[in-house]
Amino acid sequence: MTPATPATPATPATPATTATTATTATTATTATTATTATTATTATTPVAASKLYTSGRVAPLLALGFASGLPLALTGGTLQAWATIEQVSLQEIGFLTLVGTAYTLKFLWAPLIDRYAPPWLGRRRGWMVLMQVLLALGMLAMGCLSPGQSLLPLALLAVFVAFCSATQDIAFDAYRSDVLRKDERGAGAALSVLGYRLAMLVSGGLALIMADQWLGWGATYMLMGGLMLLVALASFWAPEPEVPAQTPRSLREAVLEPFREFFGRPEAITVLVLIVLYKLGDAFAGALSTTFLIRAAGYTATEVGTVNKVLGLASTIVGALAGGALMARLGLYRSLMLFGVLQAVSNLGFWAISVGPHSVWLMAAGVGIENLCGGMGTAAFVALLMGLCNQQFSATQFALLSALSAVGRTYLAGPLTPQLVQLSGWPAFFLLTVLIALPGLWLLYWRRKDIDRIDAAGV
Repeated sequence: MTPATPATPATPATPATTATTATTATTATTATTATTATTATTATTPVAASKLYTSGRVAPLLALGFASGLPLALTGGTLQAWATIEQVSLQEIGFLTLVGTAYTLKFLWAPLIDRYAPPWLGRRRGWMVLMQVLLALGMLAMGCLSPGQSLLPLALLAVFVAFCSATQDIAFDAYRSDVLRKDERGAGAALSVLGYRLAMLVSGGLALIMADQWLGWGATYMLMGGLMLLVALASFWAPEPEVPAQTPRSLREAVLEPFREFFGRPEAITVLVLIVLYKLGDAFAGALSTTFLIRAAGYTATEVGTVNKVLGLASTIVGALAGGALMARLGLYRSLMLFGVLQAVSNLGFWAISVGPHSVWLMAAGVGIENLCGGMGTAAFVALLMGLCNQQFSATQFALLSALSAVGRTYLAGPLTPQLVQLSGWPAFFLLTVLIALPGLWLLYWRRKDIDRIDAAGV
């Protein structure tokens, strides 16, 4: 890996060049002023959705998001299904859940991605291509083994694939933060979500069907490895950031400076609390939604699978795409506020299901609206995380911020939802989720100038 070359100090001006320098400075100032005015005018002009999503910086994110999402199920649910079919013991299958630990701990080696870069394709794309090739090789190797006969080697390969996948995510999140202009962040987040969700369908549900009906498990994993190699071509197509950032000069700087830089901002603490609170109501409503629909509302697993998974996924994608397009017109603060209010109100759809008649159409409407609004909120939220990252340390900062965003879902919504449901019942609980969303919206309104400052500081 190639560390960054420190910047060369400027040579002091000599008396003989003073006049020339002054003239040049005047010309440069005039040119810069004109360029800044032009840029400001462009930034305030709404961009058509068709141009937004076909931009050379945004469009590749669909394939790159697909590459990011493809390995997840292959080291998770799909691998567990393969082990189950091969009659692996329940205890050993339980240990396979530890394979995905790399996704949780990826912030630990994110500074290495900021500090070092492979000697090809630039600072971020070099890492992405390297990890995509290693992922493809790992998937091909997994296809050569069987959990029934070679569980330990297969599990170790799965750990390797999960590590490479988490590292690819670090580089991809940093690349997306670096390359997008501020009015493209919502659209970039939306296309990334679309690619990621499609990949999870392919490596999850579709892979199970192919393995069971047509190809067998080994050939299915090999096919996924070939697909990863194909998608890796998008990393060659994707452009470099318009303004490349200087790489940290040492590993120490790459580890410590992201924290110093971030906490040196006046809005740092407020924004960190907002990251935890913004989607908290949504997290509580969704924590046990499948259990609610089957056990309390009385729908069959087939009905819930069709509506909650298929329609819910489609609604999330549509919401993310719509949110990305609207963000280019509304700006960051107004988008966060509008989509946050819609997220909160949409939880009433689950309340309506809990008190209304047993109707698949009612369930479809409630689930569809909730996922539609959640997708819009996700687009704005990811755009906020991108806007918070300093380009020099975007790998480390995005990894840390995204880990923080999971705190509410993992440590609050997950453990507390069962107790709240037992105390209040399902109808009152879903009304409570609307109230849980309000502190985040209040904080967003109170510190709206901070959000405007973050938005204005975008590329």
